[in-house]
Amino acid sequence: MVYTNEEIEQQLFILFRRSQAIHVSTKSGDFELDRSIYGILCLLDDEGPMRLGAIAHRFRLDPSTITRQVQAVIRLGLAAKRVDPTDRRAAILNLTPLGEETIAQARAHRRQVLYSILGNWSETQRWEFLAALRRFNNTVDGWIEPDDPISSAD
Repeated sequence: MVYTNEEIEQQLFILFRRSQAIHVSTKSGDFELDRSIYGILCLLDDEGPMRLGAIAHRFRLDPSTITRQVQAVIRLGLAAKRVDPTDRRAAILNLTPLGEETIAQARAHRRQVLYSILGNWSETQRWEFLAALRRFNNTVDGWIEPDDPISSAD
């Protein structure tokens, strides 16, 4: 079967629209996490404390946009800023214990939803889907910024 760019674009849009339906919340429902807060918490959980500029770079967003999003994370008590000991003019964002617990619960919830969605798929089908997603994401990263060390690290 040959896939056209039009069909691929349509399926990507459907994937994007349906992925929004996977609600981001903690198991207890204590927090309703919007996409930007969830993304910041996941990044800090995966990679540890980071400067705000590094977070902006990772998401390929303007630093002012990240600053607004980070303020929401701090307001909720999910992360805290501290002075960067290597450059006192810069701030480092790190998860608070509440942030660590919240992101663990939210990720567990999302993974359970994915398990329900993909429950009838064979292990081989899930591995093939994962491999295709990785390849697509790596290709997009290379297309966005071919010389970016972040793109080649993912």
